[in-house]
Amino acid sequence: MYYYSYDGTFEGLLSVIFEVYERKSWPDKIMSEQQVQPSLFATHIRVITNQEKAERVWQGLLRKISVQAGVQLYKVFLSELPAMEMIIYEYVKLALASPVNIEENFAADCIRLVAQINKQIFREAHRMEAFVRFQKTGDNLFYAGIEPDFNVLPLILKHFTQRYADQRWLIYDLKRHYGIYYNLHTAEYVQLEQVPVNRNGQLPATLLDEDEIAYQELWQTYFTSVNIPERKNKKLHLRHIPVRYWKYLSEKQPVFSRTKA
Repeated sequence: MYYYSYDGTFEGLLSVIFEVYERKSWPDKIMSEQQVQPSLFATHIRVITNQEKAERVWQGLLRKISVQAGVQLYKVFLSELPAMEMIIYEYVKLALASPVNIEENFAADCIRLVAQINKQIFREAHRMEAFVRFQKTGDNLFYAGIEPDFNVLPLILKHFTQRYADQRWLIYDLKRHYGIYYNLHTAEYVQLEQVPVNRNGQLPATLLDEDEIAYQELWQTYFTSVNIPERKNKKLHLRHIPVRYWKYLSEKQPVFSRTKA
């Protein structure tokens, strides 16, 4: 048995695939270095990321599949699902071996799984675009903390840079400890040593602009006033806005959680 490990990057995974073909030692498992566990019955191969090798694999793959299919594979990588490395490897292996395009061959498990995971990723990215709520800080930065199921920050970057191009903002993934910072000109990935948020991902009142709490309370009042109790449909409401997203929404926050540090 052969276990391959890599640094957790997409380029690292492509480097693993290059190494697999070079060695002709087919993997039984591919995992990030953080997941490595000793095994008595497997040969562990640690692969160092090589940009040139990764690019060769990627370009070779794009000669077999469309750019759209390549994007779908990248989204599978962003899912961070336990078996995603082997799914990608099996997809690449099938594509490289086939004389015809494989993208519609849903009889193959790996292709069917790629399609299913992409639906989940699309749904999560779309919900993040809809449910992100910014808080304005005292230095005119708009901050939003999120904890998505999948690593969708790279997928929502374009949406927010286009929609909020006239303000400085930071969307921070509290689960993965990195974020996107937009400075009115460019967006870049950042990591913070510490994010001073409460358990709901909200900033303390001491860091907020003096009008921010008032704006949140106005929005909560509006949300309450337009609600029609007689037409309340809790089942439909939960289907469109699952409970796990409520912590992002100002209208779902009790007043005391927003006015106390």
